[in-house]
Order: sequence, then structure tokens, then C-alpha cells
Amino acid sequence: MPYTKADSQLHQIFEAYKQRTIKRVFFVACGGSSALMYPSKYFLDRESKHITSEVFSSNEFIHRNPQSLDEHSLVILCSHKGKTPETTEAAKFAKSKGALTVSLMYVEHAPLADESDFIVNYSWISAGHMEPHPEIMNYPVLYKLSMGLLSIKEGNRKYEKLLSSLDNLGGVFAKVMKQHEEQVKAYAEQYKDEKIIYTMASGANYGMAYSFAICILMEMQWIHSHAIHAGEFFHGPFEILDQDVPFILLLGLDETRPLEERALAFLEQYGKKRIVIDAKTFDLTGIDDEVKGYLAPLVINFVLRMFALALSKARNHPLETRRYMFKVPY
Repeated sequence: MPYTKADSQLHQIFEAYKQRTIKRVFFVACGGSSALMYPSKYFLDRESKHITSEVFSSNEFIHRNPQSLDEHSLVILCSHKGKTPETTEAAKFAKSKGALTVSLMYVEHAPLADESDFIVNYSWISAGHMEPHPEIMNYPVLYKLSMGLLSIKEGNRKYEKLLSSLDNLGGVFAKVMKQHEEQVKAYAEQYKDEKIIYTMASGANYGMAYSFAICILMEMQWIHSHAIHAGEFFHGPFEILDQDVPFILLLGLDETRPLEERALAFLEQYGKKRIVIDAKTFDLTGIDDEVKGYLAPLVINFVLRMFALALSKARNHPLETRRYMFKVPY
């Protein structure tokens, strides 16, 4: 993998890690940037012996004012263009508490950068295209921040396995695209007229279901949706299931897969309309076995991105179309 600007930025951040006592990590963002945080939180929950983590929506982070936020905290924030006012204020707030602040964005200069100790730039393309360099997209960069933290503080060996696996992620994406190309087109034709589509997942995959529901279906396609955690499906939400209600279910490779499999069994018994994206069907050659559960969500997200593009074309509703966002004060 060629040495990138992000790698240089990460090196500086890792040096800062070494100089700080870090007991807590706060992942802070809004919308799709917030969904980005879930896989890395899952990693820290599974792997860290001493460091806890939480995910906060930016504005609530400020208003809730966690008492554990202090000089022993690492706050990781994200805003694509670095202009989200709530996230910029959250970075400023975190610094006022003595926390180390690291912000992800795909632009070099932005208000969020001015309020952060460090920034990391990731590659970005619009929703209507596919990733040319997946190893430097936002999800992998955030994994590097999280796995690098545990490598430095706890000697966790997953960071090196992540780096070697990311070298092969582009090849995985190419094979998955070929495998699912016709399938996502068929799904798009089948579901283009639906008024509501639910998404469901658990564990490291939940952020993908959440992002697809609020960013793709609701924001970019104006289709009613809700992201349901597979573990919560049987505690109320399953009552809305019938033969006419469509679901997108994500099946990952992490330790929570049994929750998703239980949901699938119920969907198969009582539902009819379902899209199942199962990471067990992917060719993950080149991905280290010890990080497959963590990287499977990125591949699932790639298939979802394919479906989003196909759905927008089938509905003649471009992903860039908006009623309110970027157009009216809010």
C-alpha cells in the first residue's frame, strides 16, 4: 500500500496517543458520519481491556455533557466537509474539557479542523459512484485510529492484520461487484415502488443498516424507513411484519450473527419481501481471519452502495436530489 497523506497524519496522532493517558473514547458525529462510528466502537468493546467507548450525536454530546469527559478522553469526530456546526461545536467543547480531539473529513481546511487537535483526510466520492481506493475511505481510516490506539496502549495485534487486509480490499470489492451486479438491479426493479423499507442488523453491521435507512432511503430517495437492531426485533418491531412489508437484512461475520440469523428465520416464516446481504457469500480472500468480522461491514456497505445506485436509477430519482438539505435554513 502506498504511503498516503492520511498515513502521515495518523503517524502524528499515534505519537500523541503515546504521550496521553487515554481511558475513554467518545465517537461524535451526525447522520451518516455518526453511523460510521459503530464498527469501531464494536471493535473497542470487543478488544479493549481498559478503554471504554461511547457514540454520541454531536449536539447531544454537548448538552448531555458527560462527566467522564476529561483530559483522559479521546474524542473522534467526523464531518465530510468539516462544516457541520454541531460537530464543530462538539470539538470545541471537548477541547475545553481537556480531551484530545481528532477529526475526520475529506477536505483540508474547514471550521472543524480549526477546533481539533488533529485531522485525518480520507478519500471521498459522491453516492452515485463506487470507491476507487477503499483502503483510504472513511471506515478504514477510522479503524486505523481505533486499532492503532489499542496497538499502542494494549499491544493488540489487530492493527498490522488490518493493514495487510486493507491492501486486498479493493480486490474483494471487485469480486463482490461482479457477484452482485445483476442481483442488485433485480432488487431495484422489484422494490422501486415501495413506500417503506426497513433495514436490520446487529453488532459491527448496525451502522450500515442505520446509514442506509436515514441517508439513502430517507434522505436520498424519500422512502420511509427505520433501522431496527436485530436484537430488538422481537421486542415490538416484529409486529409490523406481514407479506407486504419489505426488509433489508444484513448478515455479518462478527459475534452477533446469531441475532441476525434469528431475525432471518422469522422473516422467512412470516414475511415475503426481503433482501438479504450475507457476508458468508463473499469471497474474502486476502482478508485476515482475525479481522474478517470487522471488515465484513465495509463489504456489506459496498453492496448496499451498489443497490442504492441501482434503486435511484430504477426510480428515476438521483441520489443528489434534496428538498431541504443544503437548500433551506435548519
